[in-house]
Amino acid sequence: MRVAVIGTGFGKHAAAPVFESLGLDVEVISPRDDAAVKAVIASDVDLVSVHSPPFMHVDHVNAAIDNGHPVLCDKPFGRNADEAEAMRDRARAAGVLHFLNFEFRFNASWAKLKQLAGDGTIGTPVHLNWTFYGSGLRGRKYGWINDRERGGGWIGAYGSHLIDFTRWLFNSEVVDCGGVTRIDGSPPEATAEDAYSAWFTMANGCTAVHDTGFAGAVPLAPRATLLGSAGSIELTADTTLVVYRPGEAPQTFEFPPAPRRSPPPALSVFLGDVVDAVRTGTQIAPSFDDGVAVAHAMDQLRAKS
Repeated sequence: MRVAVIGTGFGKHAAAPVFESLGLDVEVISPRDDAAVKAVIASDVDLVSVHSPPFMHVDHVNAAIDNGHPVLCDKPFGRNADEAEAMRDRARAAGVLHFLNFEFRFNASWAKLKQLAGDGTIGTPVHLNWTFYGSGLRGRKYGWINDRERGGGWIGAYGSHLIDFTRWLFNSEVVDCGGVTRIDGSPPEATAEDAYSAWFTMANGCTAVHDTGFAGAVPLAPRATLLGSAGSIELTADTTLVVYRPGEAPQTFEFPPAPRRSPPPALSVFLGDVVDAVRTGTQIAPSFDDGVAVAHAMDQLRAKS
């Protein structure tokens, strides 16, 4: 099985090694090498894995679809909901398999939080609070990630994951949201936020708050709190999950930290599922449908922040 990986950042250093570990024949192509991209998409590859910057997604995804290839696209899935819908509708019309790289769903601790939310452990989930502050964009040289018109910004880079997880956690879509955006430590010419604080209401009445940034002076451990009608759950640093219920001792689950210099285990799990889906011709989630839903929420958040 052959996969074309379009992208020399995350694509080359994270996705490609996972595909290789799964036994695939992998070819990595620079998204800015138009001739190489056209050649590999016109070949008999079994999967096109798009990890180019968001402003290039439409061209690369559409080319893969037009050549009949199953296609995986990285988040935030284009620059806005219009682009996301166009790609999704094109894939549907062509009848090709489509997958969206919301691999954070497959983090072991996040998946456990989802399981506990769904099995009645804390009653009915009602509210999620999520905080995370990093420093990865502080002092970084100006690039597309700092350019709103090219699809940059922390809402797309990380918020897309959190919004997807929130709607997956609650089994419901975002109906309203708002908040504030900030530029904490990006270059002065930046037009895209590197931090945001936002609230969300879901169609089923649940609510959520995200407070996060990636250009702070120092990184801090992420923390999530899920409130339910019969208890609460705290997840700290993605490694320690504690369930609290009235009159009971706290129940603790521990998870190993993600390795620093190898592809994250969550990505290995998800891409393994994608490869199996391609081999069996099965559509799985997260798909372009999830990318469209998140794109609509992000557009609304940007417009109301």
